[in-house]
Amino acid sequence: MSARRIDGKAAALALRQQVAAEVARFQGTTGRVPGLVTVLVGEDPASAVYVRSKGRATVEAGMQSFEHKLPADTSEADLLALVERLNADPTIDGILVQLPLPSHIDANKVLTRIDPDKDVDGFHPVNAGRLAIGLPGFVACTPLGCLKLLRAELGDLSGKDAVVIGRSNIVGKPMALLLLGDSCTVTIAHSRTRDLPAVVRRADIVVAAVGRPNMVKGDWLKPGATVIDVGINRTDDGLVGDVDFADASTVAGAITPVPGGVGPMTIACLIRNTFVSAARREGFTVNPQL
Repeated sequence: MSARRIDGKAAALALRQQVAAEVARFQGTTGRVPGLVTVLVGEDPASAVYVRSKGRATVEAGMQSFEHKLPADTSEADLLALVERLNADPTIDGILVQLPLPSHIDANKVLTRIDPDKDVDGFHPVNAGRLAIGLPGFVACTPLGCLKLLRAELGDLSGKDAVVIGRSNIVGKPMALLLLGDSCTVTIAHSRTRDLPAVVRRADIVVAAVGRPNMVKGDWLKPGATVIDVGINRTDDGLVGDVDFADASTVAGAITPVPGGVGPMTIACLIRNTFVSAARREGFTVNPQL
């Protein structure tokens, strides 16, 4: 068996094109365009690359991109004051504070100061709670992108047995809740799970988000399983995922590559969330396909 390669780049491009069409319709109705602001503190090279990518994608979708670059010694108080100004700015629909922040700044304090209705990253406890009880809110972009890839690959997910490897607040937990919302039977596995390969082997859907390069092997998988690899690990051989792609591809039915799988969908879902934020604020009907 040779697994189908799930093309995250193509899926992300399609989603961004859908958003761009909706933005044009939104502008024609409301007379304005949505705005996303990114806040970067310090000079972390990887963070700077991510911020540039997000800004470029925002502009390509026909939206406004704003950026605040702050020195690494910016105080926590000054950063919180900036967030409050952005909360009050009517031209801003989405606020993204790029992580990681310098060690002298409490990231949780900053993220929880963002207006939940502008929290397009989906990290605010209010949005986490909304997801948990099924209320409209913003879902973290990576698990939302994973769900969209799974729906495109499998159609109806109802009744599927899913295993999420990883229990982070950013990916693992929201991913499990999204799958529950699509009527999957969900297991959250982690570093202390007993006989992890056996747990994974019973799954129709495997989402690996544990941060260990090439951890999931082909013999961990149920033949024909759909595998979503969230991991991005830098090794001497370049970027690799949490799944041993070559080995897993001999057993899985479909699998995302790294890079070119989940990563592009994360940015596309950020753009999608920003548009949805603007639409909600203006009472504009959102295309349910988004």
